[in-house]
Amino acid sequence: MRYLRVRAIPVAVCLLAGLLLGIAGPLAGKWDDPVAVALHLVLSGGWSWAGYAFLVGYFSRSKTESALLSSCGLTIGVIAYYLYKHISPLVPIGMEYAASGGGISSVIIIWGAMAFLLGAPVGLLGYLARTPGVRGLAFRLVVPLVAFYETSMRLAVEAERQGPMVGATWQLIRVVAVAVALALVVHAARSWWQARRARSWRPSVHVGESTVPISHVRSGAMTESRSEHA
Repeated sequence: MRYLRVRAIPVAVCLLAGLLLGIAGPLAGKWDDPVAVALHLVLSGGWSWAGYAFLVGYFSRSKTESALLSSCGLTIGVIAYYLYKHISPLVPIGMEYAASGGGISSVIIIWGAMAFLLGAPVGLLGYLARTPGVRGLAFRLVVPLVAFYETSMRLAVEAERQGPMVGATWQLIRVVAVAVALALVVHAARSWWQARRARSWRPSVHVGESTVPISHVRSGAMTESRSEHA
């Protein structure tokens, strides 16, 4: 019973986080103050949804769990996103369903299926990002690179049609993404260098040499000194 609780709590937390992610974006878009606008832009961006799936995979216990939880969490988030928009209409910057020309049901089915299919590989990348050192660096750079690419595309295509606050927020996200990527690269390089130095300072034992423990050497030296004094 305790095992079931331990396993069920992380699953429930991941799915609840997906639900909150789906609601928080359009909810923040109902206010006009700068903080709400910036929060709305962050939570409605595709990179933040990818970051959610990535983190779910990162904290999962296995590859299978990372794929399933990421897919299910993203699907729940997409369903909550469009249902909330349908109940409380607002056209946020991000995933506008009016452009698809379909009803709410068809949009939920299409985007829900895409979220389920794309959530698994992103969650798996998050799980592989736990690989220490340089080997896991490429996986850890996924979310910063996605954030930089998406905001760059939005700045090039949509910035002129939006207000200055929108462009400033995307610029800030891009700067933060670059800073995070550089920090990850520096951290991986330092870890690799420290591991390399530790290996180079490790004493090597050649074939044919005796491997007498230090405690035996010290005890032997003390015995010899005692015999000399005697």
